[in-house]
Amino acid sequence: MMDNLRAAANHVVLKIILGLIIVSFILTGVGNYLIGGNNNYAAKVNGQEIGRSQFENAVAAERNRLQQKHGERFSELASNEAYMKSMRQQVLSRLIDEALLDQYAQHLGLGVSDEQVKKAIFSTQAFQNNGKFDNARYNALVNQMGMTADQYAQALRNQLTSQQLINAIAGTDFMLKGETDELAALVAQQRMVRTATIDVNTLAQQQTASDQEIASYYEQNKNSFIAPEQFRVSYIKLDAASMQQNASDEEIQAYYDQHQDQFTQPQRNRYSVIQTKTEDEAKAVLDQLSKGADFATLAKEKSADIISARNGGDMGWLEDSTTPDELKKAGLKEKGQLSGVIKSSVGFLIVRLDDVQPAQVKPFNDVRDELAAKVKQEKGLDAYYALQQKVSDAASNDNESLAGAEQAAGVKAVETGWFGRDNLPQELNFKPVSDAIFGGALVGENGTPGNNSDIITVDGDRAFVLRVSEHKAEAVKPLEEVKAQVSDIVKHNKAVQQAKLNADKLLADLKAGKGDEALKAAGLSFGEPKALSRIGQDPLSQAAFTLALPAKDKPVYGVANDMQGNVVLLALDEVKAGTLPDAQKKAMVEGITENNAQISFEALMSNLRKEAKIKTGDIIDPQQ
Repeated sequence: MMDNLRAAANHVVLKIILGLIIVSFILTGVGNYLIGGNNNYAAKVNGQEIGRSQFENAVAAERNRLQQKHGERFSELASNEAYMKSMRQQVLSRLIDEALLDQYAQHLGLGVSDEQVKKAIFSTQAFQNNGKFDNARYNALVNQMGMTADQYAQALRNQLTSQQLINAIAGTDFMLKGETDELAALVAQQRMVRTATIDVNTLAQQQTASDQEIASYYEQNKNSFIAPEQFRVSYIKLDAASMQQNASDEEIQAYYDQHQDQFTQPQRNRYSVIQTKTEDEAKAVLDQLSKGADFATLAKEKSADIISARNGGDMGWLEDSTTPDELKKAGLKEKGQLSGVIKSSVGFLIVRLDDVQPAQVKPFNDVRDELAAKVKQEKGLDAYYALQQKVSDAASNDNESLAGAEQAAGVKAVETGWFGRDNLPQELNFKPVSDAIFGGALVGENGTPGNNSDIITVDGDRAFVLRVSEHKAEAVKPLEEVKAQVSDIVKHNKAVQQAKLNADKLLADLKAGKGDEALKAAGLSFGEPKALSRIGQDPLSQAAFTLALPAKDKPVYGVANDMQGNVVLLALDEVKAGTLPDAQKKAMVEGITENNAQISFEALMSNLRKEAKIKTGDIIDPQQ
């Protein structure tokens, strides 16, 4: 639960996320500010719409997250309609919760200043280059999100406001010093315990097991003696990495000539911009510029774009793909050329083209080594795929053995030893290969060899052809095969029962004050006292802390099992109050207060949901 609180206080929707994840954050968290109200909604929360586009973007981001988490297994999950429907429901619930939090924060009058928004933007790692804010990177990322700087700033303001609410909840719980000290003493308490162990293995050596007892136990527990399904496999492995080819100068040059786009840096332009709220303000700025005013100075004084204004209007180097449409439509061609007043979605702009870097093709000699490696790799892959087809054809034509495939591949097949589902040989430990082996299609009747497999491709340009050479079905082991094992189990079980009976009798004698004589007769004695702590995870520690507190010089006795399964008599002599170092005490208090804060946060969300008017659209079923 404490982990949940930390997650809530640092949720992706409540902070500016880092790196490339920022794209999915914006699409999922702030789509409400980009998508106007319409009838095609995902949900309405107290009248506030969560649009279908916002919801589908959030679902797409969640799919990407799950795909990165589960890898190849995600395709199996994605094909499960019930799983995808549940995932979509969870995404919608999260968006509804975010809307409720945002509304409640507004109700409380929580707010964030322009300076706090700017500070958050400048400190976001996704917008930094070498630890410093990069305006060009910022503009490119925001533009890729389909947002303007103002829209992004407003979305961020809302998220920071919600974060204030969560921080307020998380910071309200506390513990008094007296409570802290008392709890610390209990947590750090130690119990001084002596033990006397009844060794079960020693008792087992004294037991006997009749044929009837062995047979009875075997019949009642046959499922404990299952011989798992076993396989022996012959296989041929093809590996593209082992088929490296040479590359001639002519082939390298031809590749360079045909793929120059891969070695070309596109043209980049550098712009400066001044943004105003009204057309009259823009015209006034343009008039000042035409009279010789300094562009950078005016940008810092007049521009409404808080980011570019800080840099004198400079937007950094932009490629065509990251250049906003308004700048493209300005038609600026020459360095220093100034646009007229441009109407945009954020107001009115005046743009200047500061510099141009023409497209540049890297010289052949600079990329020759890279080209040679690419040509060798492609030739190797061509040879690999040709051999793969040749081996596949041979395995299909001669389906009674791998002899034909061996001849085509030029290698001998490898034969494994016996293995089961839980110990697949490492060389074959790939999901497509294991699916083929254990799927049943390659097994003949009554354990005989079946058909050759098709070509099975795996990661890293590798492929296998295989056949199951021998197979043993899952079966109960016969009694004669496991008789010695069953006999040991019967004896051990008898020893455990005997040990418990002995311990109970000794415990009664100890409580009656006859312990010394009884222990001596049993060949046992208590050892030296050991300090056991409450945090001990072993069964003796846990049992010791269930015993009643002892009176002075009057031990309290009990029975427990140790980690080895032996039966142990306990003598609790003394209980010592403990102390915790300040650092551990502080961590304990933080854990408890975080837990309480999480409970408060969940109660708040439950109440907000209960009082809210929430209407959902028909959008949960996965779209085809």
